[in-house]
Amino acid sequence: MSQTIPCIIMRGGTSRGPYLQISDLPQDRDACADVLMKIMGSGHELQLDGIGGGNSLTSKVAMVGKSTHPDADVDYLFAQVAITEKSVDFSPNCGNMLAGVAPYAIETGLFPASEGKTTVRIHNLNTGKIIHSTVQTPNGKVNYAGDTIISGANFPSAPIELTFYNVEGAKTGHLLPTGNVSDIIESIEVTCIDAATPVILIQASDLGKTGYETPAELDSDVEFMARLEVIRLQAGKLMGMGDVSKSVIPKPILLSPARFDGAINARYFVPHKCHKALAVTGSIAIVTACCRPGTVAAKLIGNKGSEPFFTLEHPSGKIELSVQRKEDDPSALNSVSVIRTAKKIMSGTVYLN
Repeated sequence: MSQTIPCIIMRGGTSRGPYLQISDLPQDRDACADVLMKIMGSGHELQLDGIGGGNSLTSKVAMVGKSTHPDADVDYLFAQVAITEKSVDFSPNCGNMLAGVAPYAIETGLFPASEGKTTVRIHNLNTGKIIHSTVQTPNGKVNYAGDTIISGANFPSAPIELTFYNVEGAKTGHLLPTGNVSDIIESIEVTCIDAATPVILIQASDLGKTGYETPAELDSDVEFMARLEVIRLQAGKLMGMGDVSKSVIPKPILLSPARFDGAINARYFVPHKCHKALAVTGSIAIVTACCRPGTVAAKLIGNKGSEPFFTLEHPSGKIELSVQRKEDDPSALNSVSVIRTAKKIMSGTVYLN
């Protein structure tokens, strides 16, 4: 393999990282991880020898290639690359980086653009799920400029509609991996749910928090963060995921009543720092739980769980999602849609040594 790899750096939603072609990387996951760590500069808090940003939201990689799935146009493999440690986690999906996948596929010729709008069917290799991404393509080219604003990003951009299908059991194969809508862990009621990504939902007040704290305030509470990790590790075992101490999933989420006319307020952990916004996959998990009676989320929002639209409040503002329910079971969802944006930052060659 060459010592250089073509690369496009993009902001996808509220994350940023390099987008690479799967065919340019080793098929073996360990060898691929070694390459990604070199690209990002793992092992240094500033990722000084790589293009990572020294933050979990900017130490992400999207790998895209021709699809191996009959119902998709491209494959998408996500990797969360550690910063100070030399490790790579291929287990989660990232819905924010997903926002850049369709633009990248069109830019690199993996999928042809249509006039006006283009829908790319994406097969996520991390979860095996299908997502449809619709981007603006006037004159057959990706348009990034627009007036859509998402909380957590600096500037308005063109809207990208992401629709997630069959979100249940993304990693564990079960919507409720423990078999219960709620469990008790460390004397705390939690909901362990796997929809787009496995998470643990906890009412903030049960852990002595308001749920409106800033990410910095939560991160600096050492005793609280340690207790949250104890709950996460036990939840991982209950969810059939084994020892999750070296995995970024499942992710804990603190929930509290909305303050600004939304459905619910959230603080999402990734998992050892509080997200400054809210992950798309985490948002889908929350909304799915809101629709399922008996969960921690459903108890908090009351009769709002039957609505077709949900606004989730988070530290940077809000994220809005819409749901399509199954006709025979309104508490179950066919799909969840969300609007994101992306920005092409640079394209070029990344050097491995």
